[in-house]
Amino acid sequence: MAMTEAAQDMAEDDPKGADGHLAGYIGYGMKRALSIVQADLSRVLAQYELRAVSFSALSIIVGEPGLTQTQLADALQIERSNLVTIIDELAGRGLIIRAPVAHDRRRHALMPTATGRKLAEAAQHSVAQHERAVFACLTATERSELHRILHKFRASAAT
Repeated sequence: MAMTEAAQDMAEDDPKGADGHLAGYIGYGMKRALSIVQADLSRVLAQYELRAVSFSALSIIVGEPGLTQTQLADALQIERSNLVTIIDELAGRGLIIRAPVAHDRRRHALMPTATGRKLAEAAQHSVAQHERAVFACLTATERSELHRILHKFRASAAT
C-alpha cells in the first residue's frame, strides 16, 4: 500500500525549501510527520466511513466493552461533550449500543455490536497495513525506538 501523492509530497524534506529554517525544530518535524500519517490514514478509513477519532473510539469500545462514556472520553483525551457526537455516529450506524449501568442508570456502558466488532477488525487490519506502508522507511528497531520515545514524551507531558 503506497502513500498518496500528496502524502509523498509532504514527506519530502528539502532543507533548502521554504520551510528549511524550521527543520531544526522537533515540534515542526512532528507536525509534518503527523500530517503525512493523517492524510494517508484518512484515505484508508474512508472505505469504512470512519474518521480517525471514530476509529479510535470504536477500537477502544471493542477492546474494552462496557466502559462508560467518561472512561472513553478520558482514554481519547477529549471533552465528554465532544464525545457525544462520536457516540451518536457509531450508535446510529449500529456499531455500538448504550446500555444503562446497573448500579447507576444515569450512566451508560458502551458495548460493540457484532457489526461493530467486524468493522473494527477490518479497519484495524487496514490501519496496520497503512502503518507498515507509511513507516516502511524505518527499520523494526527504529520503529520500536520511535514508540519508546513517543511513550516517554507523552508520559512526561502528562505529569
